[in-house]
Amino acid sequence: MSEEKSLNFIEEIIENDLKSGKYETLVTRFPPEPNGYLHIGHAKAICLNFGLTQQYGGYTNLRFDDTNPVTEKTEYVNSQQEDIQWLGFQWKNELYASDYFDQLHGYAVQLIEKGLAYVDESTAEEIAAQKGTPTEPGTPNQYRDRSIEENLDLFAKMKAGDFEDGACILRAKIDMASTNMLMRDPIIYRIKHAHHHRTGDAWCIYPMYDFAHGQSDSIENITHSICTLEYVSHRELYDWFIAQLGIFPSKQYEFARLNLTYTVMSKRKLLQLVNEGLVSGWDDPRMPTISGLRRRGYTPESVREFCERIGIAKRENLIELSLLEFCIREDLNKKATRAMAVLDPIKLVITNYEGDGEILIGENNPEAEDKGGTREIPFSKELWIEREDFMEEPAKKWFRLAPGAMVRLKFAYIVKCDDFVKDAEGNVTEIHCTYFPESKSGSDTSGLSVKGTIHWVSTKHAKTAQVRLYDRLFSVVSPDAEEGDFKDYLNPNSKEVLSKVYIEPALADATLGTGYQFIRKGYFCLDKDSTADHLVFNRVVSLKDGWKG
Repeated sequence: MSEEKSLNFIEEIIENDLKSGKYETLVTRFPPEPNGYLHIGHAKAICLNFGLTQQYGGYTNLRFDDTNPVTEKTEYVNSQQEDIQWLGFQWKNELYASDYFDQLHGYAVQLIEKGLAYVDESTAEEIAAQKGTPTEPGTPNQYRDRSIEENLDLFAKMKAGDFEDGACILRAKIDMASTNMLMRDPIIYRIKHAHHHRTGDAWCIYPMYDFAHGQSDSIENITHSICTLEYVSHRELYDWFIAQLGIFPSKQYEFARLNLTYTVMSKRKLLQLVNEGLVSGWDDPRMPTISGLRRRGYTPESVREFCERIGIAKRENLIELSLLEFCIREDLNKKATRAMAVLDPIKLVITNYEGDGEILIGENNPEAEDKGGTREIPFSKELWIEREDFMEEPAKKWFRLAPGAMVRLKFAYIVKCDDFVKDAEGNVTEIHCTYFPESKSGSDTSGLSVKGTIHWVSTKHAKTAQVRLYDRLFSVVSPDAEEGDFKDYLNPNSKEVLSKVYIEPALADATLGTGYQFIRKGYFCLDKDSTADHLVFNRVVSLKDGWKG
């Protein structure tokens, strides 16, 4: 009998809440700000929020936190929706914080009417100075004691557009001596004369995240509002707003966000890489964005498995990128069609092979449950092989081609190297071999035994492709923890382009979103830059972890 999987702390809370009858239906939300593309850290939150409602019933809302019109775009909304669906999840309701602008404005007015909010005309510098320090209380200013009527009038003028950006703000009136500095009269509304991607120019005041978030949760009857640990200190304010407004008591719970080696997760820093042309875009295959992973060739199953393996914890930790790479290797090993591609070609001529060639049969995927079927592979007298599979003066325990050495050609015959040709610079340009007709794979009666097997492509039938070899974007484990600019630690070898790779004919029919194992070379996928006349393949991951650091 298999051992039952233990519950994480959020699952324990939910099970207790449902068993006690506190809630009949579990409702969660995923609330991204549409100011960039989602990354692998968001994938963890997506899998958690949607996974919980799949596990316990209920539903998850997708709510865009679009309260800052300066940085938000419809492009980001669309990409975030695509990423969530690609991961295999579907929200019940598509919502926006901007859906609630009228209601949130009404809540702000309620707080003013209760004497719990006031309009402050201090400068940003004055407000910061008045906040105090973690060990010293803040200092109230002269605007804190304005009358309710004056605050209502000023707030109405803010909404009407009578003030310029930064002229004044609306603050909650809580406790300037609180040990939690977020409770020291936090800003509720600020003035921004900016065009909003959904509401246009209808508003020139916008709610702050801390004011919009909890109330939006409450409006949607979110039972468990799950966020990352940096919001622990925000929970007191989250609860205060809900209590003062007397609305549905959504509850916030925090878990450790994903920190990944050789990676940065800040959307601001990822935007810098895009804007400065250090990557080709948000979906550059080296980026930790979900769209970048998808273009790189990661599968949704591998990302979900990764999120499952790292689990949900209350303490921050650093996850090895190699675990993510392990998950995609495991998944593609079972799915990827095998094919032969020669990345660094040198010609091999079988001098005693007669005729125009023949068709051999190759296995598509011996690791697949259905064995993946077979494919036809053309064979001929002249082949492309990898340059690294020949050594003029072989090292000890060298089991590939060398003068006088024998090797098996995958799915084909055993060949013996007789001699080779060099150019004027001393580079080997052609290898001459003889083959043993009775050594054909699957019907070998030659009695010969060899330890090495190499892949090949028939020169007469080969197609050409460009191959992009991707590696880790940063050369240090924690780019954010290093001194100076994080961009100083970009890996100069994170992308290598091979302009003329020879592939077997079957790969000419490669499709986007399908994984292929180039035998002995790694896992690859077709890139969106491909055309019928110019195929481009990205390396998803090597066959084994070869990172040297």
